[in-house]
Amino acid sequence: MKGMKYLVALAFVAILASLGSALYFMMRDGQDGKPKTSNMARALAFRVGFSILLFACILLAWKFGLLQPTGIRAGQ
Repeated sequence: MKGMKYLVALAFVAILASLGSALYFMMRDGQDGKPKTSNMARALAFRVGFSILLFACILLAWKFGLLQPTGIRAGQ
């Protein structure tokens, strides 16, 4: 269970890092007469991929019993 917490934390860091790099490329690409590159789109695609991977890992961990529900009922 402890390893799963580290995996989720690492995935969140990867998602934030790719979002930050997309922001960087959005602000810097195409300046000083240089042509725009596809770096921003690539960084955002990685962010989507990391998010899907995180969701799938959480679902698999729940399925295999590595994560347990908290017991909070919906609507309370």
